[in-house]
Amino acid sequence: MGGLVMASGIRPQPGIMEIALYQGGQSALPGRNDVVKLSSNENPFGPSDKAIEAYRRAAHSLHRYPSTDHAALRTAIGEMHGLDPARIICGVGSDEVITFLCQAYAGPKDEVVYCQHGFLMYPISARAVGATPVVAPETERRADVDAILSACTRRTRLVFLANPNNPTGTMLPEPEVARLAAGLPPSAILVLDGAYAEYVEGFDGGAALATARDNVVMTRTFSKIYGLGGLRIGWGYGPQAIIDVLNRIRGPFNLSTAQLEVAEAAVRDTAHLERCLAENTRMRGWLADALAAQGVPSDPSSANFILARFADEAEAAACDAWLREAGIIVRRVAGYGLANCLRITVGDESACRRVAHAVAQFRAREA
Repeated sequence: MGGLVMASGIRPQPGIMEIALYQGGQSALPGRNDVVKLSSNENPFGPSDKAIEAYRRAAHSLHRYPSTDHAALRTAIGEMHGLDPARIICGVGSDEVITFLCQAYAGPKDEVVYCQHGFLMYPISARAVGATPVVAPETERRADVDAILSACTRRTRLVFLANPNNPTGTMLPEPEVARLAAGLPPSAILVLDGAYAEYVEGFDGGAALATARDNVVMTRTFSKIYGLGGLRIGWGYGPQAIIDVLNRIRGPFNLSTAQLEVAEAAVRDTAHLERCLAENTRMRGWLADALAAQGVPSDPSSANFILARFADEAEAAACDAWLREAGIIVRRVAGYGLANCLRITVGDESACRRVAHAVAQFRAREA
């Protein structure tokens, strides 16, 4: 059959064709069955036993429609984080909450500001609604409040800040985040993406700021430390007026019963979270030190990955190829403006030692 012929008058909305398709972390290598995947910042220990048991139980109610108000999950999140459940919205990963924010508050002739090495979903979501993404430069791979404020104009509607940031792992101190929120134009919302907040002990991800101010929204995810990336569950918290707007465009059945019940079990299992936090902190420091000893530095990371820096793009590409030959998949981050870097997820101890050994072999070969 011939290819589909589109009528000449059919066109997508402005901005959509400017979106480069998002590429997820590769998970397999041809001819290898011993692959170590360190390309997607996944929790190597997976979900808690309580979350897995909730998933099994959910199988018995697959014929029933899920809750539309997500009340049980919002209540659990509120209890565990000390937040008002009425100011919480749940989504298909925090990505969907980001999409809701763009749909509700940005459009043609509006601007969405994000940092130079910020998460690629920010410009994608902005372009999808016809808004213009605006990049604020960073200083040594760190968000710069003054640069962000300088990038804002009367057309700015949203400012995205991942804290800690992906893929750099760097973090903006809380007083600087508060200064940013206070300095925004009256028409702008500060969105604090806390996907990696749980990897920072004692950090609330921006919850206190979102409680106190009417222009701050915090997003969170169950995909990282909770080990539920395969189920796609996230949430947002902010001023009641903004959450009420987002709920008007949220699909009533956007989360399944399995997603809701597993997430509730996961957020209540603090023991599993504490174990994962402790092990990530231990191995993150070990891996960063091991690579630095081989002449591969990285900025202090506050997440579950490190951003390994090489002399140039050619060396980063050569090391990536060497790691693949060793059955190890990491993430090239040229799309984030970091062509001389490789983002390496902190795996379990065995995976981290395997990476360090392979990088040492690569460096010895180059010497």
